[in-house]
Amino acid sequence: MAARDFFDSLQSRADTSKLAGMNNSYLFDIEGEGQWLVDVRDGAITVTEGTGEADATIQTGAETFDKIVAGDQNPTTAYMTGKLKIKGDIGAAMKLQKIF
Repeated sequence: MAARDFFDSLQSRADTSKLAGMNNSYLFDIEGEGQWLVDVRDGAITVTEGTGEADATIQTGAETFDKIVAGDQNPTTAYMTGKLKIKGDIGAAMKLQKIF
């Protein structure tokens, strides 16, 4: 799944019951694909294309992102091996497992 397709459909696919109590924002910078700002506010999720202020910034290449979304790449392993970079609030980034 291309990053654009993933982010375009994320709002409708997210399980809002798993997002209850979460209040974080994430900037995804997918090399060669674009940037998306994902804002989670107590069960509601909004996705905006482009940059903005975020609690955590996640940077990775398109191939690694595709593998994570498909379940073929563990995000923690990608982080530990340098394929995925996180800037900002690491704790907020760990909460992303609820979304994916």
